[in-house]
Amino acid sequence: MRFPAPCATLPCAAALLAACTAPSSTPSQAAAAPACSADAPAFALSGVQITEALAVDADTARPPGVGSGPMLVAHCKLTGRMASRIGIDGKPYHIGFELRLPREWNGRFLYQGGGGNDGVLRPAVGPQAAPGYALNRGFAVVTTDAGHQGPDASFGFDPIARVDNAYNAHDKVAVTAKEIVRRHYGRNAERSYFIGCSGGGRQGMMFTQRFPSYFDGVIAMAPAMRVSKGATIAAAWDTQALAAIAPRGADGPVLSQALSDADLALLRKGILEQCDAQDGVADGLVSNPAACRFDPRRLMCAAGKAPDCLAAEQVGALKKMFAGPIDSAGRKLYFTWPWDPAVGHPQNDWRLWKLGTAPSGSKPNSRHVALMQDALQGYFVTPPDRALTVFNFDFDRDPARLDAHAWIFNTADDVDLAAFRARNGKLLFAHGLADPIFSPDEMVDYYQRLSARHGAATAEFSRLFLVPGMGHCQGGAATDSFDGLGALMNWVEKGQAPQRIIASGTAVFPGRTRPLCPYPAYAHYDGGNLEDAASFSCRTP
Repeated sequence: MRFPAPCATLPCAAALLAACTAPSSTPSQAAAAPACSADAPAFALSGVQITEALAVDADTARPPGVGSGPMLVAHCKLTGRMASRIGIDGKPYHIGFELRLPREWNGRFLYQGGGGNDGVLRPAVGPQAAPGYALNRGFAVVTTDAGHQGPDASFGFDPIARVDNAYNAHDKVAVTAKEIVRRHYGRNAERSYFIGCSGGGRQGMMFTQRFPSYFDGVIAMAPAMRVSKGATIAAAWDTQALAAIAPRGADGPVLSQALSDADLALLRKGILEQCDAQDGVADGLVSNPAACRFDPRRLMCAAGKAPDCLAAEQVGALKKMFAGPIDSAGRKLYFTWPWDPAVGHPQNDWRLWKLGTAPSGSKPNSRHVALMQDALQGYFVTPPDRALTVFNFDFDRDPARLDAHAWIFNTADDVDLAAFRARNGKLLFAHGLADPIFSPDEMVDYYQRLSARHGAATAEFSRLFLVPGMGHCQGGAATDSFDGLGALMNWVEKGQAPQRIIASGTAVFPGRTRPLCPYPAYAHYDGGNLEDAASFSCRTP
């Protein structure tokens, strides 16, 4: 289904015409930008209020909350808002944005996606899949709070805020930011890109579907493509499975103790023993997930529970979780999950999402309870219902209550992408194989349906890269640092489709490199230095 792109505060027809104009093949050289001032004519757009314009000198600041790594280049940091109003819940709303304009501009624009429930202005520096920050490479970068203020899901009680969060705020911010860039530098951005993970990955998919003319290239990492009716159901399914085997405390099940860290280490060891070497070498990574046929019953104690094995109820819960949720008639409500060993590594975020760390006597603090439940109650279910929890979700009755919002929010069904493909857009997917919130099997399913729709031509405009060991968006026992932006630029601007992307280890495998291979290929060891990507080739199963 197609949705019209709403035009609001700008001369929209002119802006869209500029967006559709084919840019030159090579962006022009960087040029000095004008001074940074809130009352500059370049920033005087109808319906847009600039609340701050701050000139940041080179090498004087890092992004807020970042204590190490590269300093930022000289730039103008703009904070602005539009569409201010009072919602039906009596709360003030606006669409906020942060736009950073580098003094030395490379002619390119980057929209940095959000995540979670949004509601916050993240520093517009372009940190994802762009080591060293896109801003430092000369990109003008924008972020948005998606039309509400505050990270919880209470905005879901206002219907306009729901639509803003789903797509409308992103349309307006993209158009407004591009116009400010044009006025500030005196010319249009010659190339426009989008990078986002999780909710930001969903936003990237949304742009390719609803606003296909806006971006030349999109990176959608671990996209929340059916979070409002799919992954949230899986969060309830997993929470209930773990709660059923957790020890009881005074206030109910102690969710964090359903599986101990030692239990997760056993799980990791078992998966590695069965599946690690199937990619040619035992290196702590399962790079050929299609060949992994792990069964957790091999870890089950003969009776009771012992330090070197799992109790029968723990094995049962794991099998239930990795098989995915179903209703009482056996109908699937979400996807299966791959057995990646990193789910049992302490550097992975699997525990934080599924189990949490709260001790007995404290409320469960898993992210499924703290974040997914809030979203479920506040805006995934229609109307909002604070009595609905991941603990009492009914898998027969409650999924239908998610339909209304899923219709405007989810991006999993549209594999046509005809307009995006016609404008020669490039779409790069990346997904961690140990992601604990959005199953990599869901991502593979979308890419398979995309390939069925477009046939052999799919690889000409879209490729999927699975990252062994990586958790949600980053981290884990993985080589999780990679320059996706550079690969996308080469594809868009030079016509060089990514045959492999070199990824580096961080916390767990420092100094290690591996090739990320376009699905369905995987990194296979050919011999040589185990820590060097040059010792691996991309092989199709």
